[in-house]
Amino acid sequence: MNHDLVDRLRITRQRLVKTLVGQLEPSGRWTGELSSSALSTAVATIALGEVARRGGPSDPADGARIRAGLDWLATHANHDGGWGDTPRSRSNLSTTALVWAAFGAAAVDSEPTYAPVVTRAVEWLTRHAGSLEHLVPAIEARYGDDRTFSVPIVLTLALSGRLGPTGWKKVRPLPFELAVFPRSWFGALQLPVVSYAMPALIALGQAIHHHAPSPQPWTRWLRQLTRDSTLHRLISLQPGNGGFLEATPLTAFVTMSLASMGAADHAVTRRAAAFLRNSTKPDGSWPIDTNLSTWVSTLSVKALRSDRDALPASGRAALLEWLMGQQQLEVHPYTGAAPGGWAWTDLPGGVPDADDTAGALLALDVLDHESWETRAAAERGVAWLLQLQNRDGGIPTFCRGWGRLPFDRSAPELTAHALRAWAAWAPRLSGERRHALERSTDRALDFLVRTQATSGAWLPLWFGNEHAADDANPVYGTSQVLIALADQPASDTRVRSMRQSGRRFLMDSQGESGGWGGDAQAPPTVEETSLALRGLAAGRDANDGATRAIERGAAWLLDRLEVAEFPEANPIGLYFAKLWYYESLYPLIFAIEGLGGALDRFCRSEKDR
Repeated sequence: MNHDLVDRLRITRQRLVKTLVGQLEPSGRWTGELSSSALSTAVATIALGEVARRGGPSDPADGARIRAGLDWLATHANHDGGWGDTPRSRSNLSTTALVWAAFGAAAVDSEPTYAPVVTRAVEWLTRHAGSLEHLVPAIEARYGDDRTFSVPIVLTLALSGRLGPTGWKKVRPLPFELAVFPRSWFGALQLPVVSYAMPALIALGQAIHHHAPSPQPWTRWLRQLTRDSTLHRLISLQPGNGGFLEATPLTAFVTMSLASMGAADHAVTRRAAAFLRNSTKPDGSWPIDTNLSTWVSTLSVKALRSDRDALPASGRAALLEWLMGQQQLEVHPYTGAAPGGWAWTDLPGGVPDADDTAGALLALDVLDHESWETRAAAERGVAWLLQLQNRDGGIPTFCRGWGRLPFDRSAPELTAHALRAWAAWAPRLSGERRHALERSTDRALDFLVRTQATSGAWLPLWFGNEHAADDANPVYGTSQVLIALADQPASDTRVRSMRQSGRRFLMDSQGESGGWGGDAQAPPTVEETSLALRGLAAGRDANDGATRAIERGAAWLLDRLEVAEFPEANPIGLYFAKLWYYESLYPLIFAIEGLGGALDRFCRSEKDR
């Protein structure tokens, strides 16, 4: 064992732990900071401008907000003339098209500040779509059958005038009238949007109907008949602060749609516009979402699980109280989710989901697994995850799947996270609940067997890599599954086989420098190298070459972390469909976990000698 490397690991990890603990707020949570988003900034400026143009209640500062947003967009164009979702992202078709729409909606194409930027944007779009006439088909091809994001983009282009006088006819209709049916019918109705996008279905569908009504008389009549009732449904879905899912894009799309059809003064529009105003960052940009406070807090607790003395007792108590207070105790009005889950944020727009519920359960296990209050909360959380399990044995994001659209289908990393939460709490549950867990665990393991690629990898849903094939991130997905499999019995042949091939994939994906990216071809990052280290270090496997891979990865990581007071974040997160973000705390949290995994591995190796 390289003792110098171990000493460096300990010193660097202790420094990072101190930094992370220093980010804990007195309220008992970590908030972090989400990256600015060119896409969010573009649609927010369009939405506020549309409210003002249509006579809605405006704010005197809206003009300045819109100009600040346009200035931010102009100064954050990539060298190739396009825009990515974050200032560190590669240019992509959707974001570049929406930024082009923002300049068009503001009618600033000829202004000296913006004219060169707009010209280069048109050149970029022409190169990547073939021509502006092919822009709509290119956008629709990017998203396939899921209209959750393609329709809003095309609608925004039509609303901004970028598609010409007949632009609205190029926007595919959305059957908003189906929103009058009971929620339980939605799966059978096979809606062309995912379950969480109901506000978009209603608002965008109504705007399309207003601007380009169906040529079919019966369809027009039905949509007109259900206009008021579906708008009333939209009111019931909107949280008190006006932000649907705390998401700037979704809220902005709803705002501009309602304003464009003459509902700029509607209660939903007023609240949504207020949310957008309150979400502006000091530099004039908007983030993709308000914050991921619950998610980064539970990630932080898990990363610090072996550092009990790092957090003062008062901090642990505040964390526990805060986290317990985030559990949903009633049926959620947005998704109809049963009580017992956690959302990604403590703000009103959050909705319970699988990843955050599993993360909260694991954090509760670290903070306090003895008190009856915590155990009762854990029982509710475990039950919530059990009822979420799909027929295929996997775990979806928000609710049992409607069909095959991305965020309603099972995902390997969500399933792995649920397995970890179930394993942590199984010994403390009643016999009946333990039996249910055993059955669900068996089905979940079968799902992971079926979804493991021949390479040994698993592909995650909510994390990606712009430099990897198909924007996927098999290093993230495989690492998360390997961490979960370490909790499962080694006597299970499925577990042994999956772990062996999964570990081999990670070792084969390691770069020549020692670091990892999203796959073998992607440049290495702190986030993915840390995750790969944690995945390889999980469990007690025979010497298969992993120790050497961990040494090389740890050395690569230390070379970056020892010179950085706060590691720089990379675009790794995905939100909605192919929409990137980065979170300031991710590299810090993941590095603490990765370095800790390497230390554990080296200490075990020393003991085994």
